[in-house]
Amino acid sequence: MIEVIDVSKRYGKHLAVDRVSFTVDKGEVLGLLGPNGAGKSTVMNIIAGYIPMTEGKVTVDGLDVVEQGHEVRRRIGYLPEVPPLYPDMTVDEYCTFVSRIKHVPAKKRKGHINEIMERVQIADVRRRLVRNLSKGYRQRVGLAAAMIGNPEVLILDEPTVGLDPKQIIEIRNLITELGKTHTVILSSHILPEVNAICERIVIINHGRIVASDTPENLSARLGGGKDLVIRVPGQAQAALGILEGVGGINEVDVMGEREEGTIDLLVRSERDTRSDIFFAFSKAELPLLAMKPFDLTLEEIFLQVTQDPQEGSNNVSSVS
Repeated sequence: MIEVIDVSKRYGKHLAVDRVSFTVDKGEVLGLLGPNGAGKSTVMNIIAGYIPMTEGKVTVDGLDVVEQGHEVRRRIGYLPEVPPLYPDMTVDEYCTFVSRIKHVPAKKRKGHINEIMERVQIADVRRRLVRNLSKGYRQRVGLAAAMIGNPEVLILDEPTVGLDPKQIIEIRNLITELGKTHTVILSSHILPEVNAICERIVIINHGRIVASDTPENLSARLGGGKDLVIRVPGQAQAALGILEGVGGINEVDVMGEREEGTIDLLVRSERDTRSDIFFAFSKAELPLLAMKPFDLTLEEIFLQVTQDPQEGSNNVSSVS
């Protein structure tokens, strides 16, 4: 559905985006992540046709965003981080204005706007001036504008910024529902939100892609794949002594007490050591209360791949 091919963007001598390439399949929800200033918003603006690229090519549904920009924009609903709202319009006037720009047929316009207002829960403020709305309501009006015309692609830059926890859950559920019928690119600093919504993530740092895969695959790759977390009763010394006799273990880290009267240990191994660990603890008559693969959270993945190069950043790009 969307192809980004070797896209670069320069502002004078500053290289904001450096040869970025990725694809988004039809019906996929992709998370586009990165630290502030990493280039992700620039990439989203380029895909949406808001700003030109310096080099590269972007297509949406086979259409070139430069050569067929008008047709591409008809297929995209874009919510920038700061929605471009007109403060002197009422919500109803603004949504009607957007529907006219997007050429929604006059006979369908009122029903279409009503449906979208209900979905993003702004019908109760439809007669209020945009300038008098809270930040959260303005964000919802911006999301409504992106959805008007039922575009095939939705590009959402920080769609839940300014919302309270209840509203975040409601918008998250809405985006999940939209993902069933739309192709969605989502950017957010709320990483658990991205993990809950997105099927795949692309992480950009210093204008380059540093990771691209499913959260599960990135976790397995960066976590080592064979590393385990085990929970045992009592203190760490006894467990550490048992683990010293198990071959293939490279390192054991004490993670601390997560449950009263127990200790968690991170076992880093060069091979699958689960059976050996089980029988070693059984022989020593010390029970294993839990043993599970060590999975990195999305926050841990994000921090690992975006750390400063001088600190030993890992590039684990796997562009599909």
